[in-house]
Amino acid sequence: KPDGKVVYEGEHFSPYGVRRCLHCGMYYLSPRPTEQAMMELYRQDHYFAGEDEAGYGDYAVQEQALRLTFRRLLRTLAARRQTGGALLEIGCGYGYLLDEARPYFGRRVGTDFSSGAVQQARPRADHVYQGGIDAVTDSERFDFIIATHVIEHVYHPEAFVQSLLQRLRPGGRLLVAAPDMGSFWRKIMGKRWPSFKLPEHVLYFDRETLPQLLQTGGVRQLARMPYPHAFPLPLIASKLGFGLPSALNRCSLWLPATTIAFTGVKGD
Repeated sequence: KPDGKVVYEGEHFSPYGVRRCLHCGMYYLSPRPTEQAMMELYRQDHYFAGEDEAGYGDYAVQEQALRLTFRRLLRTLAARRQTGGALLEIGCGYGYLLDEARPYFGRRVGTDFSSGAVQQARPRADHVYQGGIDAVTDSERFDFIIATHVIEHVYHPEAFVQSLLQRLRPGGRLLVAAPDMGSFWRKIMGKRWPSFKLPEHVLYFDRETLPQLLQTGGVRQLARMPYPHAFPLPLIASKLGFGLPSALNRCSLWLPATTIAFTGVKGD
């Protein structure tokens, strides 16, 4: 885009840069790989197994921390009387959230592009589709759709939000969460902020641009959702530049303000 002001670039990012749109304030990766190239990456069995620089170092190592995070999120949704019925999770990974959602939803369905992740997730859900939202059966509708740490990967975010709404029943709810570009972590860590995650993250959201996208896409009754996130201690240490024994992976630390999340209702 020619209308973007350079925010981050240099050796750490080469050949990429992070720019901010002068019109809407949105942050984005520039240049970025083709969408087809990224889809091929996400489809790899080992995307969650740490065999490449891209993807996750070892997603299974984060299981305990992720389950703690999802458990707290689901309890918050239940306290707000937003659970029940059929749940769809986009980008479900190994299915930890779907498994934790068992007491809260009568049907739990997920999607993921990675065939390896789909195999891991299927025992933890009622059904898991390989692919994105388009892989879900056309006639299937849901009471709640969750997409956590997915929207920052999406090349056409408004169309993506609209496709999620099409899968909701009337009055159904949507939750979208992403790394918080406006957080103090990003400001303190600068170029070392882990959620730049190049080149997979092509968009970066904050508390203004994420609800703006959802509203434009047709989501109504938007509300900010608390989203504290737990991380394994060795993972936190590695991001800060030092190591801890892997035996401490079961020790998790809650970090505030890493993630921005909003819920909303399907409009008429």
